[in-house]
Amino acid sequence: MQFGPIARMAASIALLSFMDAIIKGMHASYPTLQIVFLRFACGSIVASCVFAAMRPGWPSRDTVIANAMRSVVAVLTAIAFFYALGELPLAETLVLSFLAPMFIAFLGLVLLKERIDGRIVGALVVGFGGTLIVVFGQTGEAGAVRSWSGVAAALLSAITYAFSIVLLRQRAQRDKFIHIVFFQAVGPMILSAPFAFYVWQPLDWTDLGWFLTMGSLGVAGHMLMASAYAKAPAARLAPLEYTALIWAALIGYGVFSEVPTWATLGGGALIVVAAAITSRR
Repeated sequence: MQFGPIARMAASIALLSFMDAIIKGMHASYPTLQIVFLRFACGSIVASCVFAAMRPGWPSRDTVIANAMRSVVAVLTAIAFFYALGELPLAETLVLSFLAPMFIAFLGLVLLKERIDGRIVGALVVGFGGTLIVVFGQTGEAGAVRSWSGVAAALLSAITYAFSIVLLRQRAQRDKFIHIVFFQAVGPMILSAPFAFYVWQPLDWTDLGWFLTMGSLGVAGHMLMASAYAKAPAARLAPLEYTALIWAALIGYGVFSEVPTWATLGGGALIVVAAAITSRR
């Protein structure tokens, strides 16, 4: 039964969406590279505690090498996406990142030899149609203030994120998920550290709790995601990425008093349909 992986994937997207909102809020005080480092540093603390509690044993040499390579892709994705969050509205950044499921399905077909049936293709098309409604609904208002460097960063993050997810699907069938999550936090922390210290701004210690929350949400979200991809094909889970827009609208309304537009509501309805299609056997 595929309900388990789908439920875990949907929950992971919800947690990571809240993490994205906190990241966007931190951009008012800190540069992108510092946020990237602190997100993964705090995530490493949480992941190390979980690792110690679970005692999964030492990873194999193959696991270390493969996940170290994936860490490079993960840090590139984080830098591009975090920069886009600082330049664009949360919903617009997520809309542009919704190209990722298309790349996930394509790379899953090419690299993992996964089959894509007509229902999955239909879910991808319906979900992406929902993102187009949001884009066209926002173009007139957002066009004058749109950051094209932010748009480019969001698109780059969609490509690298898709590649990272396909690599996750590949390793999730071989490695323990806690090993994957541990390297997902520690690897990017190490890689981003030199760049973060170069642009470092004094840390307001009252923000430390937010960064720890950010790290905790990231670890929990990736634990759920890794366990989901260990049990279900990439193409089946990819359309659930679209549910992030629903969370963006809810967070925007609840935290920032932003009332969703008709375009967000209409596009969100199609996104829910896409998720429902892919969740059925």
